[in-house]
Amino acid sequence: MRGGRWRRAASQIGRSVAVWAVSTVTMLVLAGILPDFRLQSADGESATHIAVTAAFGAGAFGVLSALVWPLLVRLLLLVPALVLGLLVFVLNGSLLLVALRLNPASSAEAAPETAVVVAAVMSAVASATGAALAVRDDDAYRRRLYRLADRRRRRLPPGPSAPGTVFLQLDGVGHDVLLAAVGKGVMPTVARWLGTTHRLTPWRTDWSSQTGASQLGILHGSNHDVPAFRWYEKDTREVMVCNRPTSAAELQRRAVEHTGDGGLLTADGASRGNLFSGGADEQALVLSIATRRRGRENRSRAGYFAYFSDPANAVRTALSFVAEVGREMGESARARVRKQRPRVARGGLYPFVRAFATVVERDVVVAAVMGDMLAGRTAVYADLVAYDEVAHHSGPTSRDAEKVLERLDRALALIANVAEHAPRPYRIVVLSDHGQSPGETFRSRYGLGLGDLVRAGCGLPVPRRAQRTHSGAEARAAVRAALRRPVEEGGEQHRPSRRSEPLVLASGNLGLVSFPDVPHRMSKEEIDARHPALLTTLANHPGVGFLLVRSEIHGGVVLGAYGAEIPLDQLDDEPGPLEAFGPGAADAVRRTHSFPHTADIMVNSFHDPADGEVLAFEEQIGSHGGLGGAQSRPFLLSPVAFSPPVEDGCDLVGAEQVHRVLRRWLRETNGPQVPVGTEQEERAA
Repeated sequence: MRGGRWRRAASQIGRSVAVWAVSTVTMLVLAGILPDFRLQSADGESATHIAVTAAFGAGAFGVLSALVWPLLVRLLLLVPALVLGLLVFVLNGSLLLVALRLNPASSAEAAPETAVVVAAVMSAVASATGAALAVRDDDAYRRRLYRLADRRRRRLPPGPSAPGTVFLQLDGVGHDVLLAAVGKGVMPTVARWLGTTHRLTPWRTDWSSQTGASQLGILHGSNHDVPAFRWYEKDTREVMVCNRPTSAAELQRRAVEHTGDGGLLTADGASRGNLFSGGADEQALVLSIATRRRGRENRSRAGYFAYFSDPANAVRTALSFVAEVGREMGESARARVRKQRPRVARGGLYPFVRAFATVVERDVVVAAVMGDMLAGRTAVYADLVAYDEVAHHSGPTSRDAEKVLERLDRALALIANVAEHAPRPYRIVVLSDHGQSPGETFRSRYGLGLGDLVRAGCGLPVPRRAQRTHSGAEARAAVRAALRRPVEEGGEQHRPSRRSEPLVLASGNLGLVSFPDVPHRMSKEEIDARHPALLTTLANHPGVGFLLVRSEIHGGVVLGAYGAEIPLDQLDDEPGPLEAFGPGAADAVRRTHSFPHTADIMVNSFHDPADGEVLAFEEQIGSHGGLGGAQSRPFLLSPVAFSPPVEDGCDLVGAEQVHRVLRRWLRETNGPQVPVGTEQEERAA
């Protein structure tokens, strides 16, 4: 403890000396440029004397700015804003003149108007230098955010306050990946919590193991009729995509209608960096409100403006962004030189997308969460997408991904430290929405994509160079929302080009085949009559694990290699092709079969239980979206002060059950959840 205090003190002294040195050089440069500002007498003085004069003046100006400026600002609070804006420059120049006069041996002079210019330039340079040096200093960053958020601090009722709850979602981090990172010392904050204050619980996703389905279920209590990341709806003739703002808004509307409840965060909650709002009044970087047209109600980008309005934040994040772009380029080049396998393309704009997810999105969301805690909000839910984006392209257990986990652990430590200064105690819950399963892509192993295989099974021509599938990574949608670029510009297909041809969509290692010209969900018998070789071609392919289709005789059947055909109600006795996918697979498949918008053919890729490998139908070497391996096994890290998520010997299954657990914890902490507006109206009455 004492050693850490000394290190922080030494770091602060080092930064102060560096800022002083840069300010001295700036003063010397300005003295050489500006005619009415000099650091020597008319007769001339030695270089040493001039340097000492500049150093003394820069130091005195810095001390006066630190000590006197806060007092002057307090005295001028009643001055009109326009007058105060002008006085800022005059007072800053006056402080510089005082600093120059404090050295009796100095013959430095400056005209009043020149002093204003010199003071402004030196203040800007000193601020930028200090911020740049503090880029890697989390303590300095935390203190600055605390000062900035202090003005927004709300007054809570007197007496002990009920604890607030912060839910931090580490997107894509599987249960086993988290344990491995803790074991390697990559995540010391999580390791410390596991040994003292928190318990770790694995949970099992639905068949659609992706953020859209999981987060909708966690925040709104229902992910009914979300069969995948993308799917085609025959009644509206539209492709739904979970990370498209219009689709996210519609999915949220359906969930609220299905449950009759606004969501997890309806009582004094905040939603940060999520696909859905959870019913929170305070929302920033929430995709479901990031509509394509500008509007007063659209506050999805408010978090960016709030964060970057502070120049120190901008400098910190900009420098880290540039460093991350360079890091990705270097790691990608090394992977190519070493001929690592599996490997996917990481060129083009990807380095910038990765830097956005791992730096910009992380910094903005973490700052927003800290502000919510310092403002005393009751419940906060935030999504950090950094790991998920990197693991898609580098692999779930790669060195790149471990580095991201290390930085996420530092973010958790920052948030925990800020909780010490919050106006109420906070309990921090860390969870993930899904994991990721490793493996090469379906295309790289077999030389063709799922769409090519479907066309071949239908007897249609297969193009030699088929278009690659689009990635379902959440970071890309966040980038488009931040820049106000429509998601559709990324090439996402909304409507099938030819109604007579099958529409094939990919969601990690889950594929969906629909026939748009048939208004209902086709049966196995109808598909066989139309394309006799299609189902056999798919089921017998070595890269396919199993198929789900509707049967006119059995209701729903699972198809596998060598003619395997098992009705859904017999899967418990005879799992057949589902045996390799572990416990719960049959229930997940049966639930998806009941959805109104399940595709005509649901295709789950091959899975090797020995090494956890799956074959993604997208261009990803770490994937999620279907069944198989770590993707279906996320985690829930909760304070032991809460009741256990499930009873001993029971499994936590499905995002909807996770929602019920989080709801129970909020009730344990805060009592019955009453929306803030309703409570205020009752008091007024």
